[in-house]
Amino acid sequence: MSDTAAEQPTGESADELPSVAPRLRELRRRTGLTLETAARRVGLSPAHLSRLETNQRQPSLPMLLALARMYGTTVSDLLGEAVPERDPVIRAARAEPSPAGGWTYWTVGGAGRAMQALRVHVPQRAQGDLVRVHPGEEWLYVLKGRLRLTLGETVHLLDPGDAAHFDSLTPHRIAAATRGGTQLLFVHTLLQSGAAELCLGDAAPRRGL
Repeated sequence: MSDTAAEQPTGESADELPSVAPRLRELRRRTGLTLETAARRVGLSPAHLSRLETNQRQPSLPMLLALARMYGTTVSDLLGEAVPERDPVIRAARAEPSPAGGWTYWTVGGAGRAMQALRVHVPQRAQGDLVRVHPGEEWLYVLKGRLRLTLGETVHLLDPGDAAHFDSLTPHRIAAATRGGTQLLFVHTLLQSGAAELCLGDAAPRRGL
């Protein structure tokens, strides 16, 4: 990417893009990069990156993208745009039941997080033979009924108030051990798979008990 294509004089574009100079300076210093190293990574000369950081030049949109990628942030962050604050409280009235694979679950955690929190109802005989294996961790807490949790070759019976926390690369099965089913709180890490696949095992291989 050439320096001339990447930047515009402030007089030509100051009314189009807000100044990013203070944020660029802050990010480079925070990451411990020298001016020379940062400039080389985005294909600029140190002198031109210095002009960006001192507001003598404004970057083009392609250069903003390149800078955002290098610093591990977003263009919106570079431009100083406010990100809507996540509401940390999930009201009961907002939790709608969603059936999937015989289970019913309610999302009780926020979106866009590294973990997903669910309240789950597991009917008896629903998915009891479904083995799940995926990267991450799972934590569950039994609210009502008895839960049969199989980790590898070991079967655990959990009563209300019991909890389990395990590596989900361990082959595991979750089943209700009481006629009325089991209700539990369920938290798992979100990695590269979809949420429904992780929590409900829709894509997991089926094996006999």
